[in-house]
Amino acid sequence: MLSVLVTRRLPSSVLSRLHSVADVDVHRGDGPIPPDELRRRIGDKAGLVCFSTDAIDRTVLEAAPQLKVIATVAVGYDNIDVAQARSRGVIVSNTPDVLTESVADFTWGLILAITRRLSEGERLVRRGEWKGWAFDLMLGSELRGKQLGLIGFGRIGRAVAARAPAFGMRVAFTARGGGVAAGTGDIPGEAMSLDRLLITSDVISLHVPLTPDTRHLIDKRALARMKRSAFLINTARGPVIDEAALAWALQQHLIAGAALDVYEHEPAVHADLLPLENVLLVPHLASGTTETRSTMAELAIDNVIEVLAGRTPLTPVP
Repeated sequence: MLSVLVTRRLPSSVLSRLHSVADVDVHRGDGPIPPDELRRRIGDKAGLVCFSTDAIDRTVLEAAPQLKVIATVAVGYDNIDVAQARSRGVIVSNTPDVLTESVADFTWGLILAITRRLSEGERLVRRGEWKGWAFDLMLGSELRGKQLGLIGFGRIGRAVAARAPAFGMRVAFTARGGGVAAGTGDIPGEAMSLDRLLITSDVISLHVPLTPDTRHLIDKRALARMKRSAFLINTARGPVIDEAALAWALQQHLIAGAALDVYEHEPAVHADLLPLENVLLVPHLASGTTETRSTMAELAIDNVIEVLAGRTPLTPVP
């Protein structure tokens, strides 16, 4: 029977389906599988179920001569050397669509939390420093009548845009590399250049994959172009933002605030961000619902099962 390596624990109900077609080797540690251990354990495997925390590079692929399929339990696959995998005849799949709505909901949670200063207020109460209601205590910013700027207008960006009318916001959007996006369909919004979006938006939310073009897309120059009253939201990939530049912009009050779910050197967070009150920091939770994570795992397992059976995966990477 063929063998499959799974680099993190998954629900037993999901793994049971994989057990029916393959021998399954699961890494049961609390964190990511160490790189050396990954290379050692993948040697005789035909399938790999991995996560965004696993670097599947040339060294891993060279250690896996029998590998047929890599199924990442994620939408993004910047952690996988896809070109090298394809050159070795290894099929790569991901889990698009299933996390779109949960990430869009979470994005709006971050927008509301940072614009209304919810985390600041919660910390104030926990410190025992709240002295009671005051007319001008921790005043936030309203969303109605303001512009939501979306950098990236794929599935998740469009789902975020679809929720904007409920908050009275108008939508502007741009393509992943900073050009003008096209094909809005029935999603209301105005396509514009990255520079114009930065200058005119009150809330800017990132929804791009990590590529050479998007790494440090939000740098000192981009942050300096934003309104001083603007807020920056990131549920995409950490390195899209230059964290040192963001810390500088927040310290100098060049923007009003930021809410981050992902980080440039995850799980590490830039030390200058940690003491700031005008940044909300959460631990990569955007797709973190029981329903979504279970569906992601099921889709990844289905992709492995299909390939091991000689069929086409359900969701191969483009």
